[in-house]
Amino acid sequence: MLRRSGVYAVFIIIIATLLLPVTCAGQQLTPNSRAAALIDVVSGRILYQKDMQARLPMASTTKIMTAITAIEEGRPEDLVAASLRAQNTGGSSIYLQAGEKLTLEELLYGLMLQSGNDAAVAIAEHIGKDCEDFSRIMNRKAAGIGVFNSNFINPHGLDAEGHYTTAEDLARITAYALRNLVFARIVATKQKRISWLGRNYSRVLNNKNKILWQVEGGDGVKTGFTNKAGRCLVASATREEWQLASVVLNCGPMWEESKALLEYGFENYYPMTFYEKGQFIRTIAVSRGKEERIRLVADRTLRVPLTEQEQQRVALIENSDNFVVAPVFKGQIAGSVKVVLDGEVLMQANLVCQEDVAERSIKSIIPIILKSLLR
Repeated sequence: MLRRSGVYAVFIIIIATLLLPVTCAGQQLTPNSRAAALIDVVSGRILYQKDMQARLPMASTTKIMTAITAIEEGRPEDLVAASLRAQNTGGSSIYLQAGEKLTLEELLYGLMLQSGNDAAVAIAEHIGKDCEDFSRIMNRKAAGIGVFNSNFINPHGLDAEGHYTTAEDLARITAYALRNLVFARIVATKQKRISWLGRNYSRVLNNKNKILWQVEGGDGVKTGFTNKAGRCLVASATREEWQLASVVLNCGPMWEESKALLEYGFENYYPMTFYEKGQFIRTIAVSRGKEERIRLVADRTLRVPLTEQEQQRVALIENSDNFVVAPVFKGQIAGSVKVVLDGEVLMQANLVCQEDVAERSIKSIIPIILKSLLR
């Protein structure tokens, strides 16, 4: 029988264990955020979520969508003239003057480093007819990315009725944007100098994102705050060529909880590579082609982060056509390969033809026909 002091000691240990925060289970990892998400940038797998489908205002993290829309719809060297509307936009600013001209690239730095609302309006009016038209372009592009639970009313994120996103949508938009080299370069820049009309010195833009300094491998992305949205932060870090992005919405300690999210991902998951882009998978037959068979390769790198336990349960499922009919073109889709965990598809790559195969000419087919007739 245990002595009374021993019983008390065991009891205290049990109680202390029960009171420890179970960060892997969910809510304790981001206790102060209204919603949160952690995403693997390459595969798009969500590694953590808290109320990630709740529709919420997102303040200046809106500018992630503004930036990627401008990058894909415009040209960095385009000259953009600031309007009076841009000059008079409230909130954070790079102090544009009506009639002032900067390149689109300069404005993008002003947008993402200094969070210039005036830069957002100037960009929107350059890409669209006006801010309202640009917002429609943003919404179409969001749908093209594959997110349908967001609605953009303006390009800067100032509070507006009907302007919202979700932690999941914002994570997926960010992952998409980070795969664009121009976007990734801009948001990872700590300081940038851009021109300033009428001054003999440049604007100095300092990135407001502390993640760049405070997190190992930190590389962006965007801060945000309004009274309605609260403090919002989208953060990203890359370690050993593996990039994660986190989202916290309406979160007082946004720096601390974003850091915790990123560390949780790096500490609990490991990126497993199943196939590299262009890696040979299998061969299939070619009907009526100058070549009888063709090689199929993966059209993208198939790499998914998994926990140690998940690595034991993951499956790779390959499907392809039995044959293709010539002419065959390089890159032609002829199948797929999927990474599946407990019935859920985590990532998919297409199986594509590695080269062109021309159709056999009539002259080359005649001997084959004669041979079959003489059998």
